[in-house]
Amino acid sequence: MGITILGTSEATPTARRSQLAMLLKYNKENILIDCGEGTQRQFKIAKLNFLKITRILISHWHGDHVFGLPGLLQTFALNNYNKTLKIYGPRGTKHFVKLLLKTFVFKEKVKTEIHEINKNGKIIDSKDFYIEAYKMQHTTPCLAYRFVEKDKRKININFIKKHKIKPGPILGKLQQGKSITFNGKKITAKQATKIKKGKKISFIIDTLINKNCIKAAKEADILISESTFLDSKHSNKAKERKHLTAKQAATIAKKAKVKKLILIHLSQRYAKNPSPILNEAKKIFKSTELAEDFMRIKL
Repeated sequence: MGITILGTSEATPTARRSQLAMLLKYNKENILIDCGEGTQRQFKIAKLNFLKITRILISHWHGDHVFGLPGLLQTFALNNYNKTLKIYGPRGTKHFVKLLLKTFVFKEKVKTEIHEINKNGKIIDSKDFYIEAYKMQHTTPCLAYRFVEKDKRKININFIKKHKIKPGPILGKLQQGKSITFNGKKITAKQATKIKKGKKISFIIDTLINKNCIKAAKEADILISESTFLDSKHSNKAKERKHLTAKQAATIAKKAKVKKLILIHLSQRYAKNPSPILNEAKKIFKSTELAEDFMRIKL
């Protein structure tokens, strides 16, 4: 599992920061979160293959979070993208995708499956993971996303060797949490296996601070959160534009008991010196980092 942060700027890109886009890779899944202007180019620079994208999670339909989508769809079509692209987003997503496809002259078309999310909770549930969405408070319908890897039951190799249990169907039963009988002796799953806790990654993008932020971030291994303004200087502007400050992002991380906070979506006013954003957050939550374009996070 890993994350590549492709863009970290707010509405206006800078020489150093592209508009927002992040790629979450997990097994065969390549999940793109938002698709700001220039996302394809960021993929190229990062030496990532955008044809492997399986799903796109749209936080909201402000241009700086979706301007890269038309170009990406066209490139998919021109390169014979053979999957059905699954796109998830807040209320209005079906309408906006329909308008987008009508606005541009696409030489070819890509098969899409649009999921419009109107409530909090689980939106994807697969064998190994699930994804939740939580409504945020912004100037347009907006969602935070939470990726949760499911816990796995792993074989305790030392125990298996000690009791000379050979690979086969009985190990499969133990991994399913079932007890077995081996050489006339009962062996429980608790004795022969151990639980490996799944990782949790949360994405909070463009919102006023609200109670759903804590739910979305709860006990995350990584919280990637917008941090558009300094609370000490521009708290009124943050409230007016419905964005988080560095202080608020850190407060969410602390209350939600996350392990690490990564700050994104920085206002261009801090382009030359973003360190005050980091410093303000670290006063509240020490395990904080400032995201940069092409930053890679391994879990």
